Amino acid sequence: MSQERSQLWHPSFKLNGLSFDSLVSLHEFLDSMKIQGDPHERDLAEFLKDWLSIEPFVVSYTSGTTGAPKKCLLSKEKMRLSAQTTGDFFQIGPGANALLCLPLSFIAGKMMVVRALVLGWDLHVVAPTKDALTQYDSTYDFVALVPHQLAFSYRALDKVKVLIVGGGVLPAHLEEKLQHSRIRAYATYGMTETLTHVAARRLNGVERSEHYSAMPEVRFSSDARGCLEIHAPKLLEAPLVTNDLVQIIDNQNFIYLGRIDDMINSGGVKHAPESIERKLKQYLKGNFIISSLPHQTLGEQIVLVKDAHGPSEASIDEAVDHLTPLERPKLILKLEELPVTDTGKYKRKELKAIILNQKNGL
Repeated sequence: MSQERSQLWHPSFKLNGLSFDSLVSLHEFLDSMKIQGDPHERDLAEFLKDWLSIEPFVVSYTSGTTGAPKKCLLSKEKMRLSAQTTGDFFQIGPGANALLCLPLSFIAGKMMVVRALVLGWDLHVVAPTKDALTQYDSTYDFVALVPHQLAFSYRALDKVKVLIVGGGVLPAHLEEKLQHSRIRAYATYGMTETLTHVAARRLNGVERSEHYSAMPEVRFSSDARGCLEIHAPKLLEAPLVTNDLVQIIDNQNFIYLGRIDDMINSGGVKHAPESIERKLKQYLKGNFIISSLPHQTLGEQIVLVKDAHGPSEASIDEAVDHLTPLERPKLILKLEELPVTDTGKYKRKELKAIILNQKNGL
């Protein structure tokens, strides 16, 4: 094995079953992919060429959940360390088969490629469609999906050993379906700044949990607001203060409550919309969001917004009986579709502007 190869990728690394004995042969393959490949293959070729360059950083963008996506420069060395941490935590070593069905424009897709390079996986690459997992008969040791993809993948889960789900809150009814599967399934917590996940929560089996547990050498605390602080010396120059409200169990475990900037103050009582949604999703199917509108006496009133495929009003009326009186939505609003980011997360601020304009008749 050449020295250049050992420094850039693990000797067991393969791409769609193909191995490469030199940097030249890999570049030739990527050049061909950029010309003849489908859009997702061209994106992969572009990223791999950036990764193989002499530059110490690669460019990525935040998901845009709370505003416009921001450009980030990511250290290749720290991405390597993050990949090794994932392999250690999930016990996935060289020779594993992994599926890349996430877009390369965001950190989750990029890190799937880096894990394959660093850990020596055979990376199977498919288009990032909602039902990507169902399209081939291959079996996989490691797969990452967003919740929307998981909703279309249940009949194919027996092909997977370890599944991670990230990029958005997992609906309760999807989590319940995982209880009938033998795979090891986890929800992950992370962001672009942390080079994808720094914690995971087991979703099924005897190890099923309500709290997130830290990746190796990551620790947690909370600030005066009750928001999560991430301590990861190998990945971060300084502790990262988030806007995620949490309940700290200890320095390696926390329960996620919601985002502080999404909090609804109704009659002097603060509510995390995601906490209300988690309760309702045990009884409701379809797409909906808890949001708020201005109110003369309450300050803000809680509202439920659904799309064309959302739950019926009759089922909502039954489900809200499981909430406390102060949590119950005062209005049910309907939009043709709910605004989401490219990674499937709801754009809550944009939604609030839409329903406010709708209320005002604009």
